[in-house]
Amino acid sequence: MSINPIRPWRNIERRRSRQIMVGTVPVGGDAPISVQTMTNTDSSDVSATLAQIIAAADAGADIVRVSTPDQSSTRALREICRESPVPIVADIHFHYKRALEAAEAGAACLRINPGNIGDSARVAEVVRAARDHGCSIRIGVNAGSLEKHLLEKYGEPCPDAMVESGLDHIKLLQDHDFHEFKISVKASDVFLAAAAYQQLAEATDAPIHLGITEAGGLRGGTVKSSVGLGNLLWAGIGDTIRVSLSADPVEEVKVGFEILKSLGLRTRGVQVISCPSCARQGFDVIKTVEILEQRLEHIKTPISLSIIGCVVNGPGEALLTDIGFTGGGAGSGMVYLAGRQDHKTSNEGMIDHIVELVEERAARIEAEAAAAATDAAE
Repeated sequence: MSINPIRPWRNIERRRSRQIMVGTVPVGGDAPISVQTMTNTDSSDVSATLAQIIAAADAGADIVRVSTPDQSSTRALREICRESPVPIVADIHFHYKRALEAAEAGAACLRINPGNIGDSARVAEVVRAARDHGCSIRIGVNAGSLEKHLLEKYGEPCPDAMVESGLDHIKLLQDHDFHEFKISVKASDVFLAAAAYQQLAEATDAPIHLGITEAGGLRGGTVKSSVGLGNLLWAGIGDTIRVSLSADPVEEVKVGFEILKSLGLRTRGVQVISCPSCARQGFDVIKTVEILEQRLEHIKTPISLSIIGCVVNGPGEALLTDIGFTGGGAGSGMVYLAGRQDHKTSNEGMIDHIVELVEERAARIEAEAAAAATDAAE
């Protein structure tokens, strides 16, 4: 639960789910909502795949999924899992042997649809391999690949069909006494996905992985995912998320964190509050924000920063942020620290000055956290 006693209208009560482990990352229960992405390299290319995983992890990804369609990719998975800084989910679709190989290679989780990999004996083999190697499983239902009998029953992909598919897959695992699973019911249609997830949330206590699949390119996919995922997260649904974009996986991670940050569900890095600018602006707001976002990407510590072009809204926004700058006249503006006016600085040197202030604050917060951790350990 995200509780804000001062501003109760901002509270989000998360759905209660049981917790599983994806490698070292807890998913569900009271664990933070994790952010995932997926590599788009040739999975048999170890160096290229690892480079993408490392970049995603540096951007904040908690978990990364890697497609394993053939034996060459599951052979490569061993080194990928060994060198990866985050747990790896092996993406399996039809061939159960790929799941066995991925589990043995060190995958932390297997993404499968149990009903797609064969009869009960094959499901039992996969469950045995997952249990023996400490893997969890993600059941991945997709509106675009529903079972034939469900399409015949319902006539088209719909929430009832997707949830029935998911519950059928859950039963296959539970029949083998396996409970370390999470589940998703993805669709590219926001309304269909949201309705299916809402129905699923009432039908199971399993952790839920959220996603609007095939959402589109960077701009369109970001908007579509923000609408769909934001709606569900606001309702308390979702234990882990992936933003599916036709873009660099790092962008998926960035968008995922921005969605969570906007709802107060996770904080990471600098959250910039800035105005769209107008004729009142005392400096070039748009260019300034663009440069600041680039120069502050290395900051991992949660810090709020307001960049406002004039004194109409600037002081009010600065009251609610750690650091603020409000444009004024005569080529300078006011710097706010912890909501209070502190000093003026020139527009010309403002960017360097703000970067310095943010870095200093981040270093101080990190030092205080380290000292507190040391005191607690003693």
